[in-house]
Amino acid sequence: MNTRRHFIALLAATAITPLTGHAQTAFDHSHAAWNALLKKHVRWLPDGKQSRANYKGFAADRAALKAVLDTMSAVPKATFDGWSRPQQMAFLINAYNAFTVELILTKYPDLKSIKELGSFVQSAWKKKFFTLLGEQRHLDWIEHEQLRPRYNEPRIHAAVNCASIGCPALRDEAFTAAQLEAQLEDGMRRFMGDRTRNRVKGDKAEISQIFRWFREDFEKGHGGFNKVEDMLAKYAEQLSDQPAEQAALKAKTLSVSHLDYDWSLNDTGR
Repeated sequence: MNTRRHFIALLAATAITPLTGHAQTAFDHSHAAWNALLKKHVRWLPDGKQSRANYKGFAADRAALKAVLDTMSAVPKATFDGWSRPQQMAFLINAYNAFTVELILTKYPDLKSIKELGSFVQSAWKKKFFTLLGEQRHLDWIEHEQLRPRYNEPRIHAAVNCASIGCPALRDEAFTAAQLEAQLEDGMRRFMGDRTRNRVKGDKAEISQIFRWFREDFEKGHGGFNKVEDMLAKYAEQLSDQPAEQAALKAKTLSVSHLDYDWSLNDTGR
């Protein structure tokens, strides 16, 4: 009976690729291996709004990280195209975050910012250093050529992490299709509630540069956002604890300015 169960499980975990006829292990949409690394090496700060990554720990687990990246790189485009929208988004967000950690490790601990991994002619996000969906890719390809234009979901900006303190937090868990909506909303609420990056001061809403760089993503009507001020109104309770300020945010009467962005590495101990 145990042998029969094992055989059935093996069949469920493999598929025959039509072009090669070779057995291919089915992709784990629970992202269990990446989730385990995040649980081990990412910690929320006491306020629950920011997190820090233990890159020294990730470096010690480099083999496990490489196994995660190799599994992602092995997914054929035809397989990806057959997945549901949430499965695709979770895969791309996790790939962005995992390959960003790998990029940091190529020079860690001898760097203070991800920007040091770029040059005058090519940013760190334009470096082609991994394979995804059958071709050599860079991080910008995932964010700007896939996630942003294909899925019309502005909250992805609170999901992908650029290894910087100014960026929305790297979650201590993998994104999954089943939890995607809750994870996106939770990430957005945490980010909007972080007074170091988004806040009300006097008659101004002082917000992250992300909302200037990607303003168009918050003006496409998704979630009822036709302009950034609509987004600020939705998250008024996260932006301020004061009823008068919350009312002003909801009435959209505050002017908007953008805070400086902190590109320091989101490393533990910093």
